[in-house]
Amino acid sequence: MATRNGLQNQKISRPQAGGGLKQGPARRALGDIGNLVRPGGNARPVNDPKPAPAQISRPVTRNFRAHLRNGQPTADPPPAIAKNTKQPPARTAKLANPTAKNTKSPHTVIEISPDPGESLKKSKKKVNTLTSVLSARSKLACGISDIDAEDRGNELAVTDYVEEIYTFYKMAENWYRPGDYMDSQTALNAKMRAILADWLIDVHFRFELMPETLFLAFHIIDRYLTLETVPRRELQLVGVAALLIACKYEEIWAPEIDDFICIADKAYSRDQILAKEKRILDKLEWNLTVPTPYVFLVRFLKAATADQELERMVFFLAELGLMQYSMIRYTPSMLAASAVYAARCTLNRLPLWSETLEQHSGYSEQDLTDSARLLAGFHASATESKLKVVFKKYSNPDLGAVAMHRPALRLLEGFEDVLF
Repeated sequence: MATRNGLQNQKISRPQAGGGLKQGPARRALGDIGNLVRPGGNARPVNDPKPAPAQISRPVTRNFRAHLRNGQPTADPPPAIAKNTKQPPARTAKLANPTAKNTKSPHTVIEISPDPGESLKKSKKKVNTLTSVLSARSKLACGISDIDAEDRGNELAVTDYVEEIYTFYKMAENWYRPGDYMDSQTALNAKMRAILADWLIDVHFRFELMPETLFLAFHIIDRYLTLETVPRRELQLVGVAALLIACKYEEIWAPEIDDFICIADKAYSRDQILAKEKRILDKLEWNLTVPTPYVFLVRFLKAATADQELERMVFFLAELGLMQYSMIRYTPSMLAASAVYAARCTLNRLPLWSETLEQHSGYSEQDLTDSARLLAGFHASATESKLKVVFKKYSNPDLGAVAMHRPALRLLEGFEDVLF
């Protein structure tokens, strides 16, 4: 590779007064541009003393080259599409002036293969399948808006299969759903779990992890506690190992084990965390691809045409629900739908529950009343609770301070006995 000084010392040929170019090393290759083609297919320089055949006025294709090799005349054959030429393809060009009049010879046209980029754009035209058309028409007849209309051209949105995917999620959420395990845990109670949840949400926020990681970590904890009895001194270890597993599954750059050792104030060693991680994965049979509440939150927020304020309020209420053991009896989809409904009630977004939301969530407004009332109660008691991590997190102006909104009073009528 030439250095900068070497490039500066090189002599570059420049045009002279007569319009010609000085022949230098850098210009030798340019002499080959005007080469003609012999019948055998070999290039010959222009200054060759041998007589040159008639110049060919069209690109040399395989078919035309075969005619030349067979000794046929070099007259121009009918125009054809050039293939496998070394020069980049160009668009159709006319050699004759289209505005010329009284010319006896017809216009000579060279047809060259189209621009690859242009053909690629044509191949990506929007194609509506019969199923998608019928589905859109039926929704429109029922007053349900098509929430995937703007994403039809986005291949990552998989709009042709997204409804079938969420139908499968609704079915699969019951396969690995945690059970009511607190009665089988002799050394644990709901308050201890809430303390662990408060600490994990704080760690998740300090590490700036993805929201998917938080919801998966809580799912791993609850499933593991459903399957195995854990002593009180190992509850935090279970939380650390579960968060580590979730980070490895969801994050691009997962925190290292030393980070978790430091954040846990060196309560557990590296070997203990790795041993618990292996134990959890063995108990769960390595089944980590599960629909968490976050999967449904994304879909329901899209159905609600949520703005940034509504989205933050939904996640605030959903994280309050993660902390409370009483919400474990609800499925992930119901927790997500309840958070959306409670958030709309809190912000007074009308209608509180639309036909579009009912269609995509599978829940009516009456189905969500009890669970949404619980979330509104957690919001009302968040200021007086000793576990304030979620409240402080969403009281930050960077997150819109949505926690400072008044709770949904219409949901709190007759609400009592909220456990913390």
